[in-house]
Amino acid sequence: MNTPNNGSLSGKRIAILMTDGVEQVEYEQPRQFLEEHGAEVTLISPKAKGEQVQGFEHLTASRQFAVERDVKDANAGDYDALVLPGGVANPDALRLSEPSIGFIRDFGATGKPIASICHGPWTLIDADLVDGRKLTSWPSLKGDLRNAGAAWEDAEVVVDGNLITSRKPDDIPAFNKALQQQLLTA
Repeated sequence: MNTPNNGSLSGKRIAILMTDGVEQVEYEQPRQFLEEHGAEVTLISPKAKGEQVQGFEHLTASRQFAVERDVKDANAGDYDALVLPGGVANPDALRLSEPSIGFIRDFGATGKPIASICHGPWTLIDADLVDGRKLTSWPSLKGDLRNAGAAWEDAEVVVDGNLITSRKPDDIPAFNKALQQQLLTA
């Protein structure tokens, strides 16, 4: 049996919010890591439960993933952490989804961990969660984040309170460990 001392996330419920255009590895690797450590993970989307989300490997369509809960039916209070994968099209589409931005904003109000990678932090801007915060992202978002009041850093992972951000797929191991640490101390 796992104990908190060995990194077990047993009993933790994690929401991963995404839609078409998600960078596949930024969904699959964090999900696998969380599940291997005992967390229960739910794929939430502005699509209906059972519909498919189209994943990408950079600009090439790849695997599809079944939606496990429509964001309209999700409650931020039911989860211990929120993961926001990147890809360019995924967060761009989520920014236009009022229920998705509302869910992220509600999650921010809980003070629970929000982990966002690559282009994922775009959604944090629309949810009004970046002003006065330190974070990182894919470099092309630096100007957008600074314009929204964030202090942008070029680092593999930046943790500022409940926000955990990383730049790219190569940063996923550090991203996963930072999220695990937040969940173990929350």
